[in-house]
Amino acid sequence: MDIHIHSSWEKQLQSEFQKPYFKDLMTFVRQEYATQICYPKTENIYSAFNWCTYDDVKIVIIGQDPYHGVGQANGLCFSVNDGIAHPPSLRNIFKELENDLGKPYPSSGNLEPWAKQGVLLLNATLTVRAGAAGSHQKQGWEIFTDQVIRTISEQKRNVIFLLWGGFAKKKAKLIDTSKHTIITSGHPSPLSANRGYWFGNKCFSQVNSQLEQIGASPIDW
Repeated sequence: MDIHIHSSWEKQLQSEFQKPYFKDLMTFVRQEYATQICYPKTENIYSAFNWCTYDDVKIVIIGQDPYHGVGQANGLCFSVNDGIAHPPSLRNIFKELENDLGKPYPSSGNLEPWAKQGVLLLNATLTVRAGAAGSHQKQGWEIFTDQVIRTISEQKRNVIFLLWGGFAKKKAKLIDTSKHTIITSGHPSPLSANRGYWFGNKCFSQVNSQLEQIGASPIDW
């Protein structure tokens, strides 16, 4: 399976692609896509890296798994293709955006405009079998995406990491907080949000405030 990833990332991650675990992972993914229905489409597996180049990374949002419903996953965490109904977590993200910044609730759930401004929308696992959440976990994707986080932490400065929920918060150990900012909250899923762990976190205005403090342009969420 070809790795369609932006040249800026390829330069940073080239050694990773040569490692035995990654070659085994590609064998697994190739077999799954050949024999099962899997998401996202093969050309979108690395979309997070293609919409947000390495040089442009200002913000990192970490998700867990791609959506496993028909037509939903587009390679960006929490994002869905145009014309697809917004899943519950995305609805809650947009509701918090409304509350925090007074932005009108958007019709499209496609987060490509965020990615183009330097928001890396990174799932820990980049593929999934249709209708089977977590089906491609523990095959090697997490090793790869942990290395992505580590690389950003080591090589860049002043990146803001949004860690939503328990799974994402575990990634904090990969991040050098002397150089970067971590903003945490509960997960936007209904289970967490309805218990009061999501709404009111004001993470979007916090991010823009941090960016302005370092002289960077805010994100048009």
